[in-house]
Amino acid sequence: MPRKNETRILVVDDEPDVLELVVFHLEKENFKVAVADTGDKALKLARAQVPSLLVLDLMLPGINGLEICRLLKQDPKTRGVPILMLTARAAEEDRVRGLELGAHDYVTKPFSPRELVLRVKNLLRLTEDDRDGVEVIETGPFKLDTVKHQAVIEGESISITTTEFKLLCLLTGRAGEVQTRETLLRDVWGYAPTLDTRTVDTTIQRLRAKLGQAAEHLETIRGVGYRYVEPAS
Repeated sequence: MPRKNETRILVVDDEPDVLELVVFHLEKENFKVAVADTGDKALKLARAQVPSLLVLDLMLPGINGLEICRLLKQDPKTRGVPILMLTARAAEEDRVRGLELGAHDYVTKPFSPRELVLRVKNLLRLTEDDRDGVEVIETGPFKLDTVKHQAVIEGESISITTTEFKLLCLLTGRAGEVQTRETLLRDVWGYAPTLDTRTVDTTIQRLRAKLGQAAEHLETIRGVGYRYVEPAS
C-alpha cells in the first residue's frame, strides 16, 4: 500500500457533520483528504486530480452517488479508483446497485469511524495487491490484463465493471477450484461477513450476461458457490 502521506482520499457527503467526522479520523491516520458536498463538485475534483480512494455518499444534491460511480467507472482515467459507499441502512437496493456499478464496498449510516478507517485501509491494500499480481491471465477464451483492467474474449474487448473484472480474474486464476460465496466476498469485496451473499449471485448473473457463450465456463456449485471450468483439451 502507498505511504499514507502519498494517499489522497476524496470524501463526498452533503452533511457537514459527516464530512467533519470522516475527515478528522482519516487525517488522524495521516491521509491527505479532499472534500466535496455535491455530486458536481465530486466529479470535477475526481477528474482534475484522481484520488487514491473515494468515500461516496449516495444521496447528494445534483448528481447522485450512483451516477457518479457509473461515470467514474466508465472513464479509463478514473476506472481503477476504489469506491467506498456511504448509505442509509434501509437502502439495500441502492447498495446492491452501487456494487453492480463497480463500487468495492459500503458502510451504512450511522457508522463507526474506526470501522470506516479500517475499510479504507483494506481497500487500499487490496488495490495495491492487484497491481503487484499477475499482469495477464490467459485461459480458454479469456485474456485478462490486470494492469489495464481490460477483459478480452476471443480477441474482442468487453465492458465490465471493476468488481466484475476482479471476480473473473479470481475465478480464472483458481481454475477448477470451487470458491464459496463467503470466499468470494472476502477476496473480491474484502469483507466476508458484512455483505449479503446475494451480492455475489447478482454480480455473477450480470457478468454471465456480458460474457455470452464464454459464460459456460463459470459453473454454479449449488448451495456452495462457483468455479471456473477450463475448456476440454
